[in-house]
Amino acid sequence: MSKFLDIEPTMPTLPAARKSARFFISYRSQDPDLSLAHNFYEALKAAGHEAFMAGESIRLGEKWPQRIDEELKLCDYFLLLLSERSATSEMVTEEVRQAKELRDGSDQHKPVILPIRVNFPWSTPLNYDLRGYLQQIQQREWNSPADTSRILQEIFSLLADGESARVGNWAIGELRDEQLFSPITPSYHPPLPVAEPELPEGQVDLASEFYIERPPIESRCYEAILQSGSLIRIKAPRQTGKTSLMARILYQASQQGYLTVPLSFQLADGRVFADLDKFLRWFCTSVGRRLKLPNQLERHWWDESDGSSKINCTAYFEEYLLAEIKQPLALGLDEVDLVFQYPEIAADFFGLLRAWHEDGKNQEIWRKLRLVVVHSTEVYIPFNFNQSPFNVGLPIALSDFSRQQVLDLALRHGLNWSYTQVEQLMAMLGGHPYLVRVALYYIARQDTTLDMLLETAPIETGLYSEHLRRHLWNLEQRPELAAAMMNVITNTNPVRLDSMQCFKLLSMGLLQQQGNDVTPRCDLYRQYFGDRLRVS
Repeated sequence: MSKFLDIEPTMPTLPAARKSARFFISYRSQDPDLSLAHNFYEALKAAGHEAFMAGESIRLGEKWPQRIDEELKLCDYFLLLLSERSATSEMVTEEVRQAKELRDGSDQHKPVILPIRVNFPWSTPLNYDLRGYLQQIQQREWNSPADTSRILQEIFSLLADGESARVGNWAIGELRDEQLFSPITPSYHPPLPVAEPELPEGQVDLASEFYIERPPIESRCYEAILQSGSLIRIKAPRQTGKTSLMARILYQASQQGYLTVPLSFQLADGRVFADLDKFLRWFCTSVGRRLKLPNQLERHWWDESDGSSKINCTAYFEEYLLAEIKQPLALGLDEVDLVFQYPEIAADFFGLLRAWHEDGKNQEIWRKLRLVVVHSTEVYIPFNFNQSPFNVGLPIALSDFSRQQVLDLALRHGLNWSYTQVEQLMAMLGGHPYLVRVALYYIARQDTTLDMLLETAPIETGLYSEHLRRHLWNLEQRPELAAAMMNVITNTNPVRLDSMQCFKLLSMGLLQQQGNDVTPRCDLYRQYFGDRLRVS
């Protein structure tokens, strides 16, 4: 029996539940996560609460995507076990994303997210997505069975105190700096497959021997960011390296003495997008906070009832943020696709960015601002041509890796591969940067071989099971997208889709464009989804 199950002597006295609460336990099915999840599951049930744990709660033959989706929508508390394994799990990351989305859209702020670091030190950084989702949420630590009792007692106190506890330290308290950010150091070992680069803070070296440049993209971006009032637009599907490139652009700017602010729209609660004024207030506050400037919104913001939100935002930058700093400011805006979902805000916000870029050509104060805008695919919102920031500046489209780049990356992993082996890998994965990186990482560790990977890649027990199941989960939540994906898969020729379906599937990184038509991004997706969506 696992040592993690031996916790009876330290279990707290279970209080009678004043009101039954529903818990969703997110974990990886390996110890210590698995045993600890069992412990919490049994303790919560014994206390009169309802608990969902996939391994215990989903019956044989039941469709897991639908069940997980239902349980997330019903739960009051999302208990997140963050271990070294779960922190690199795409399924766990997706569960956290959906829990945060549900919480942001709920008047009752449910589910409350309760993260617990399981033998996972603060010095170990989370991947880029998890960092964004958990930015304003306190985390707890579990290092031994003795901690189980303490954490359970804290959960029961949270339940007993009810709504007031939700404003306490755990649910939405401020994180300490070491809980938010970890220092960036050069990597001299193969990085974990989902170890997204940390965004630069000050003079931080982002050198990594596993970063593959795609000339002349990097050199053009490094030149552009040093030009007054510049605007760089980075477009690519998910997991292609957009954030990696943005991090390096901002680092190059910092090396020239510029101030840098990386801002991901993942960090904004759903309510921020409710109206333009609220969104622009959040935007100004977020940039000011990263610049370590006091919040002066009340002094510079006029009454928003007269529709002056854009004027207020512009004045806040012009009269306060840019006026207070002596150096140029490189502002990196990541995940701007989230704004696309709110057309009434998007048109005004992106029009504002375009106006600032134009002002940088003839107003000294705006020459300080340099913008990097990162998004997944083509913008589907119709803009006035003269107000769109997506037809000015330096456009950067990141493509998949070439055969030479995959060979280069293999050599950096210590694999003495030939072009034949590279072509075998790319026949399955294409040049998908993330999938290729995962393959080379595990082959270099001798956890698998190329032949074994190619044989097992499209099946549920293969190396990409979590990656594929995450996409399947998202597709099955959107039947129209699943049908469109199946249409593409079952055709041997490129297919033309409805523009919105095409946009969403391209944003998910599942398709690639051929003119106005699309095909599956790689054979892995064709095989896996061809099988799983047909079953569904």
